[in-house]
Amino acid sequence: MATREECLAILKEHTKGESLLKHAYAVETCVRAYAKKFGEDIEYWGNVALLHDFDYEMYPSLEDHPFRGNEILKEKGFDEAFRRAIMSHASSTNIARETLLEKTLFACDELAGFITAVTYVRPSRSVDEVEVKSVKKKMKDKAFARAVRREDILEGAEELGVPIDEHIRFCIEAMKANKEELGL
Repeated sequence: MATREECLAILKEHTKGESLLKHAYAVETCVRAYAKKFGEDIEYWGNVALLHDFDYEMYPSLEDHPFRGNEILKEKGFDEAFRRAIMSHASSTNIARETLLEKTLFACDELAGFITAVTYVRPSRSVDEVEVKSVKKKMKDKAFARAVRREDILEGAEELGVPIDEHIRFCIEAMKANKEELGL
């Protein structure tokens, strides 16, 4: 299995934009927290989350992402379960999310990005000020962070079997615990 450092090197080789790097770290943070909660392999789950969008900057189209990334990771020797989890996070692949890892990655992807966006509009720009009610309020505002699919946030929590308020709270707390690395 690749180490986090090796996965970081792959991420940084293919991703130059600061916002996409921060997104990878935010999703990784939430997924690692769930891995710990579920008693799963924290490193493995974290690495999947870290690399889930590593090809997006180079291949942003639905025809390419995450298919191109899957090919790259296969060439680098990443196992089928690792690559399948990444493939399943994108609904456009039509790969059903079956494992707990796959469901967790999908559940955390859009939500981590949305919590980050909510943080940036707080007066302090600190995740410490973000609450579940503020996230839910912003979810109703279609003009706010319009690229984030609210349906995916709700569907992700449902697939994971976690009430939406609990899921939002869990991810906020995970991100608070890692706010220095996330720049939040």
